[in-house]
Amino acid sequence: DWSSDVCSSDLAQKLRPKLITMGGSLNLFTHPIREVRAIADEVGAKLLFDAAHLCGMIAGGTWPNPLDEGAHLMTMSTYKSLGGPAGGVIVTNDADLAQRLDAIAYPGLTANFDAAKSAALAITMLDWRDHGAAYAAKMVAVSKSLAAALGARGVPVFGVAHGYTNSHQFAIEAAAYGGGQMAAKKLRAANILTCGIGLPIDLVAGDMNGLRFGTPEIVRWGMDESHVATIAGFIADALASNDPTTLAPKVRDFRRRFDKVHYVNN
Repeated sequence: DWSSDVCSSDLAQKLRPKLITMGGSLNLFTHPIREVRAIADEVGAKLLFDAAHLCGMIAGGTWPNPLDEGAHLMTMSTYKSLGGPAGGVIVTNDADLAQRLDAIAYPGLTANFDAAKSAALAITMLDWRDHGAAYAAKMVAVSKSLAAALGARGVPVFGVAHGYTNSHQFAIEAAAYGGGQMAAKKLRAANILTCGIGLPIDLVAGDMNGLRFGTPEIVRWGMDESHVATIAGFIADALASNDPTTLAPKVRDFRRRFDKVHYVNN
């Protein structure tokens, strides 16, 4: 069962890794971090969780903190679901590991830094302090609602037996549309941005077998559950259309209604 697979203890015993990593570019349900940490301890490995896509979910409290669950280290983006400037950070709650990371990062790997980016990240984190819980919760709510709305329209949403998603992301099975990248190009012609993604289902020759959706951007611009039916209609119609460019003006006009950034300090 793809939704509950964990790291193999037998494989860890065979390979004896020094580092085990978890995380991915599509995160629908929580990860078995505690179970994998136990396996890491058996072989003396460190456990690193890649929260590149989940940084906002964790900051907003809608996703468990991997460090609290047993990860030794966590890497994450400062943009994506966090919404700050492009960049990344490494964090740990282990003082010894933190000192070792500092020694490696500076002066060895650091020649300079961008003060403007640091200032932008500070503002981002202040927004998260004040509005993060509401923003993260709304991203998840809209994601679940949009996935369900697409499923109701006959779009093959991945993970239906598990409730589609518990995060800001969801995916559809793209074989019926020629593959994920082909479907993404079709939606792009209708002014809808998505991307192909690999899913643990039958492959699609020459293309990805899934199409990934995320809600941080639309929620930041003020879209919520009341707009989901309209958005789902655009997506379903574009995927079914022989000429999705005909939908582009409607999508553009709908998008223009949202001209204010939400969940930020004014």
